[in-house]
Amino acid sequence: MLEIACFNVESALIAANAGADRIELCADITTGGITPLLEDFISLKNKVTIPIYVMIRPRGGDFVYNEEERNQMITAITLFKKAAVDGFVFGALTQDNEIDIDSNKSLVALANPLPCTFHRAFDVTANYSDSLEKTIQCGFTNILTSGSTANALDGKEILANLIIQAGNRINIICGGGVRSTNLPEIKQHTNGNYFHSAAITDDSAIANGEEIKKLKRVMGDGASTSSATSDNGFWKAEFRI
Repeated sequence: MLEIACFNVESALIAANAGADRIELCADITTGGITPLLEDFISLKNKVTIPIYVMIRPRGGDFVYNEEERNQMITAITLFKKAAVDGFVFGALTQDNEIDIDSNKSLVALANPLPCTFHRAFDVTANYSDSLEKTIQCGFTNILTSGSTANALDGKEILANLIIQAGNRINIICGGGVRSTNLPEIKQHTNGNYFHSAAITDDSAIANGEEIKKLKRVMGDGASTSSATSDNGFWKAEFRI
C-alpha cells in the first residue's frame, strides 16, 4: 500500500491519477502538516475514488494539546466524519512525550468505525516498543513512523523490529523521506508492506506523478542496493515527508 501525503488538492489529484493507493490530506507543508480545510476535502472527495485520510492537527510544533486544542480536534473529526472521510491521522502526547492514552482513546472512539493512523509524533517518544503497545491499546489501525529517526532509511532497523512486534495487531507504515531511490533498501530490510511519501522532488509543495509511478514499480519489484548512516531527530519542518 502506497499512501501519498498531499498538502493541497492539486497534489492529491496527481497522486490519484498516478496510482497511489491512498491520500493523506493535510495543509501547510512548512509545519509538517495540519488539518486541511473542509472545503478542500469535499472538493477532492468529489473528484477521486481512492480513500482519503485527513490529518487532524490543530497547529504545528509539539503534540501536547491543551483543552481548547483537543476541542478543535473533536470538532474537526466530527465535521470530516459527516463529510464521508475514509480515515483520520493524528496523535497526542503527554508533557513528557509519551503516548497520551486517554486523549487518543477518546479521539479514536469518536472516529469509530473509521480507521485511525497515529502519525510521526510516535517518533518523538523515548521507547518505541512501549509506545507501540500503548498505540495498540488506544485502538489505532496504523502507525506512521520513520523508526524513531529523521527518515525511514536511517530507521530501517527499528522499523523492522516494529513490524515484527506489531504482527497482525496494527499496520506499520514506513514514512519519512521515502523516495523511489531508497525504497528498495527500506522495503527489503524491513519486509514492510505499507509505505508513505510526499513524492515531492523539487522545492514546490506539489507531488511528482512520475515519482509516484516509480514508487509503485519499486513496491512490486523489491530490489535493493545502498546504505545510510543514522541521524536521530524529531518532527520539524525540515523533515522529509
